[in-house]
Amino acid sequence: MAVLDSGGVAVPTENGVADLDRLHRRKSRSDSSNGLISDTSPSDDVGAAAAEDARDRVDSAVEEEAQGTANLAGGDTETRESGGRGGGGNGDVRFTYRPSVPAHRRTRESPLSSDAIFKQSHAGLFNLCVVVLVAVNSRLIIENLMKYGWLIRTDFWFSSTSLRDWPLFMCCLSLSIFPLAAFTVEKMVLQRFISEPVAIILHVIITLTEVLYPVYVTLRCDSAFLSGVTLMLLTCIVWLKLVSYAHTSYDIRTLANSADKVDPEISYHVSLKSLAYFMVAPTLCYQPSYPRSPCIRKGWVARQFAKLVIFTGLMGFIIEQYINPIVRNSKHPLKGDLLYAIERVLKLSVPNLYVWLCMFYCFFHLWLNILAELLCFGDREFYKDWWNAKSVGDYWRMWNMPVHKWMVRHVYFPCLRIKIPKVPAIIIAFLVSAVFHELCIAVPCRLFNLWAFMGIMFQVPLVFITNFLQERFGSMVGNMIFWFSFCIFGQPMCVLLYYHDLMNRKGSMS
Repeated sequence: MAVLDSGGVAVPTENGVADLDRLHRRKSRSDSSNGLISDTSPSDDVGAAAAEDARDRVDSAVEEEAQGTANLAGGDTETRESGGRGGGGNGDVRFTYRPSVPAHRRTRESPLSSDAIFKQSHAGLFNLCVVVLVAVNSRLIIENLMKYGWLIRTDFWFSSTSLRDWPLFMCCLSLSIFPLAAFTVEKMVLQRFISEPVAIILHVIITLTEVLYPVYVTLRCDSAFLSGVTLMLLTCIVWLKLVSYAHTSYDIRTLANSADKVDPEISYHVSLKSLAYFMVAPTLCYQPSYPRSPCIRKGWVARQFAKLVIFTGLMGFIIEQYINPIVRNSKHPLKGDLLYAIERVLKLSVPNLYVWLCMFYCFFHLWLNILAELLCFGDREFYKDWWNAKSVGDYWRMWNMPVHKWMVRHVYFPCLRIKIPKVPAIIIAFLVSAVFHELCIAVPCRLFNLWAFMGIMFQVPLVFITNFLQERFGSMVGNMIFWFSFCIFGQPMCVLLYYHDLMNRKGSMS
């Protein structure tokens, strides 16, 4: 037998009616014994208050006993909604919402009050925001198409020189030589053909050559922007993997040869198969083996790939239909009217935010998960809930987990182990990140104005400022500063700076 709680009164079904009547007779006797049924004068405030407290206690006790009796009674009945709207049994409606039963039993907060707002589920409001977002942006898309027409062009992505980008394609293919060279060095160390210092020098030469060679090819060839960015991103990924492979192999070799090693099962061996898997796996941190998933879900991969195509197309549509016209019709943000520059940055911020979110979803969620599924790679924590970041430091720790794990493994904690203080270690980590951000943008654009470098290094003071504000005013202030610095001011400003410097460079060359 089931019971439904209606207004704080337990309503039993057929088999529990007799028990409920017996409990209420017990309540009546208790009321009489406690003086609740008497000729007490209304003017006796103390007696009335005591009677009210006693009544609440008795009501609660009766309801608990009724609930327990009804649950133990068993039976083949259903839960019914009470409140005077029918129900089985002759005694159901007699005990539902009685005027003598208090309607207010404890202190409660309104759902939107400051003490309770974060304890509630806001799924309905989230759905409302999604509906409003879709409706507003659909109207803006239709208005834009009616006013400006179809503005999408392909020469920004693939120009007439794209077919002559074969040197960049060949450079991409030749990057596989460097992992083989690193493997050869480790094999020679294992067989004691070379000493440890010589192996370190050879790894440094291999990693430096792996970076400088694509930079030289990109600067020598008049390639399309997208081709250059793709090559530099791949170059940086391979460099990070090579450093991790060399550093991890050195550490394993040191632990295996040490007398007081932590794990006695640690042994140093070199495997070309594990290196090859690492070079294509969605991680930047080398280890001899990884957690693996049991199988490949082909249908799931097909669905994710379809999403990847759709969101990539949406990203290209926003860039060509919105961002390019805004940027082409703007002036250099550091030259001219300040209010005009602010207006351009704010107008560019919304489509730039959409593109950035699409890029994050396409790469970190769709592409890395597709790659992990095809390779049965088990650890798929490629990002955390960075949108809830309470400070800029939290954002950098959560939004790109492969790079974050590489930084703490091969830069930050090694600095701490050689007695470098915490703050300089953080600056060194951001310095490495700034160099590679500059390479990925400046080399394809052939501009070395250090905008990306300074943008990343500017995050260092923001980390400490937002940490202070979080401790002083709470997490919401830091989260708002994070969103403003990245999406409203930082990225749109970098886009305008690089575009106008690129246009000035092309104008001077022509």
